[in-house]
Amino acid sequence: MKRKNPEQHITTAIHAPLLAAIRSLIPLSEAEEAIVCQLFKEKHYKKGSFFLAENEICRQAAFVISGFMRYYINDDGEEKTYSFAKPYNFACNYESFVPQKPSAQIIQALEDCVLLTISYDDLLLLYEQVRYGDRLGRLVIEQVFIQTLKDRNSFYTDSPESRYEKFVNEHKDLLQQISQYHIASFVGIKPQSLSRIRKRLAGN
Repeated sequence: MKRKNPEQHITTAIHAPLLAAIRSLIPLSEAEEAIVCQLFKEKHYKKGSFFLAENEICRQAAFVISGFMRYYINDDGEEKTYSFAKPYNFACNYESFVPQKPSAQIIQALEDCVLLTISYDDLLLLYEQVRYGDRLGRLVIEQVFIQTLKDRNSFYTDSPESRYEKFVNEHKDLLQQISQYHIASFVGIKPQSLSRIRKRLAGN
């Protein structure tokens, strides 16, 4: 099938936050905005579904429009949540996406999500067709990869209380939306232990 001429592609409202995020990193001409809108496809994920399942190859990167997802690993049957992807953030497992190798990490929708996704092959097209596309890819990969490493390292080095305080500081907007089970998983403790930490902090 012949690819559409980007000049003929109409920029839709759903792409506006993505374009704003990209423009904060690189300049875009109108023609390049049209290319971005053509290559990033709208996809919907139901609550509980997987953007990336365990041992799958991560074949797409995403920009979250609405909803949120969690990153976690399966450690001998125990789920360990180490990060979240919120609206207007990029989401991807770049350790799998860049080399196109199976992923040990899992990315799951915690509520219904609307995403703008780009495949690995289309990202290579973006690098070719957008003037600073390769710079954009590098900056986004650095942002997501470095944050993911920080979150995973924190899981093994910070105390549960410190991790809970970090969650409250960085994800206050999610406090009422995420279950106690998933917050406890992020903190690295059982839900009943999380209740004790919350009571202790509330008493200070």
